[in-house]
Amino acid sequence: MEWSVLWETWIWLGFAATGFAILFNVPARTLYLIFILGALGGSLKLILLQQDVNIILSSFLGALLVGILSIKASHLKHSPSFIFAIPAVIPMVPGAFMYRMMLGVIRLTGANDHEVFLRLLQETIDNGLKGFFVLSALSLGVSGPMLINRNNTKREIKRIKKNTIK
Repeated sequence: MEWSVLWETWIWLGFAATGFAILFNVPARTLYLIFILGALGGSLKLILLQQDVNIILSSFLGALLVGILSIKASHLKHSPSFIFAIPAVIPMVPGAFMYRMMLGVIRLTGANDHEVFLRLLQETIDNGLKGFFVLSALSLGVSGPMLINRNNTKREIKRIKKNTIK
């Protein structure tokens, strides 16, 4: 992938994440971090896809990067981490697979030939499963770091340190 194409893609992914953040009415002080998280996560996914990595794994790793960095951003801006993670991961949602699946279901109703019906059924199931597994990978990638780190807030860590010192 050329650097100019990667740079342009990075910017558009950041703008998409920021647009969803504005739509969800997040605090304005968090917008630049959401831009960066969306751009980094989406770019990692696209770079991995260029390296012939499976779309499910590349989506998971992009979402995992967003999930990890959103925890750091939440400590930096004193906001919940999902404020950063959810808008940043939405541009990675596989809309094309789900759209093709819906079109396949519609086309299945009009298929009269058995061969055509089987081909359409296979494509519809393939697109639906890809979309489902990519969405599952995105949700696991974003929520995993938050679930692991949910008890380790800075306030909790300070309280534990304070109690052990006494």
